[in-house]
Amino acid sequence: MPRPYPGHFFSLEGPDGGGKTTQARLLVEWLRSFCPQVVACHDPGGTDLGDRLRSILLDRSNTAISLRAEMLLYMASRAQLVEEVIRPALQAGAIVVSDRYLLSTLVYQGMAGGLDPEEIWTVGRSATGGLMPDLTVVIDVPLELAQARVGKPRDRIEDRPDTYRQRVREGYLEAIRTLDIPHVLIDGSAEPDIVAGHIRDEVARALGITPRS
Repeated sequence: MPRPYPGHFFSLEGPDGGGKTTQARLLVEWLRSFCPQVVACHDPGGTDLGDRLRSILLDRSNTAISLRAEMLLYMASRAQLVEEVIRPALQAGAIVVSDRYLLSTLVYQGMAGGLDPEEIWTVGRSATGGLMPDLTVVIDVPLELAQARVGKPRDRIEDRPDTYRQRVREGYLEAIRTLDIPHVLIDGSAEPDIVAGHIRDEVARALGITPRS
């Protein structure tokens, strides 16, 4: 099938405490060792508008945000990120690595939060113009390990109870079983360098190259 753009798009997903942000950084460092065009971004955020929305979404004093409003704010940040950063980079032939993307909202506000996942998916497709990653890497860790890594809650989302965090983990596992998207599930409980090696292997396979250590 012809590609809609010359670049490649990868997203890293998973519950808080899975090491996703660390792994996104390591993946970008590895890609930049042989690719001249690699763009790293995070969702929500990554633009002036997105960073403002991110501060609203994560501010622990903003307890009155409804779940639907929360979902729409995430989508607004994502729409701006796609328009301003991701799509232009892909059209220029770059490799884009995003720390979270649409799957996060589907899981956090849908499967764990209680909003209709099909509605979220529909809104998400509109917000992103249908742009989806070439590969979504889901990093999974047991709840106890994730909690130990995160420590004390640092933002409004992390303030939610253990029952919510367990639903998030289960939501990711259900999503990748049921959604027709290119994905790989990675065990994030190993040492970071081992996890990074597994992710590099999968990304190299998606790029059609021989992995480099």
